[in-house]
Amino acid sequence: MRWSPPSWIVTLPDRATGPGEEAHFRALERLYAAAAINRLFPSRLTITAAGKARIDFDVTPEHFHAAGAAHGTLYFKMLDDAAFYACNALVTDRFLLTTAFNLHFTAPVRAGPVYAEGHWVSGRRRVWVGESRLVDSHGEEIARGTGTFMRSHIALSGLEGYKPPIADSP
Repeated sequence: MRWSPPSWIVTLPDRATGPGEEAHFRALERLYAAAAINRLFPSRLTITAAGKARIDFDVTPEHFHAAGAAHGTLYFKMLDDAAFYACNALVTDRFLLTTAFNLHFTAPVRAGPVYAEGHWVSGRRRVWVGESRLVDSHGEEIARGTGTFMRSHIALSGLEGYKPPIADSP
């Protein structure tokens, strides 16, 4: 009889490793940069490891609500994106879709650099769970979120932003 771990033990899903994994991470970063929404919310995604992502951005007065602090849409977008890309870093063939996201605000942010860091929590086949947190320039957590993401029918390889840039011909 072969031993298998109990069902409550979480293991990372099967995924590519090595140079292929790095190429996937860089392609996801290009995909993020190509998204039209990021012209409204200038930011930079970095896939830091399998199941981990970070988004850096600056909060400016353009992001403020009437009381002079960042609007909740900014919190949601950055937290959702960080958790999403952390999970999609483990899926090399399909684009994931957000199916639910819970957000907890802990402090307002008025201006300055902020980052969102996300990590994969669970999921192996169709549904993935990721968590993220938003941190201000003083190192204080200002929000936290948890999302569920579902494998779609959209192939990553078919998305223009995911494709590697075409090298210039000599």
